[in-house]
Amino acid sequence: MFTYEFGTIEWLWDQETIQVNLPGDYEEMYHGNHKEIVTLLSDLGSQGWDVASCSSTGNWLFWTLRRHRA
Repeated sequence: MFTYEFGTIEWLWDQETIQVNLPGDYEEMYHGNHKEIVTLLSDLGSQGWDVASCSSTGNWLFWTLRRHRA
């Protein structure tokens, strides 16, 4: 049986504010637009993370990420 760990990305696109939260109390803030989001998702994908879900409303997008726990 697979077990997962989860993280999140929150993006306020009109303010170009990106917040990343990953296991182990990792929290990082970035300034960016579409290009930075694509780069961030690609970088996390290369570390084994994939998008489990995405929600949006107004100027806000929220991704839940997951990866197989070792």
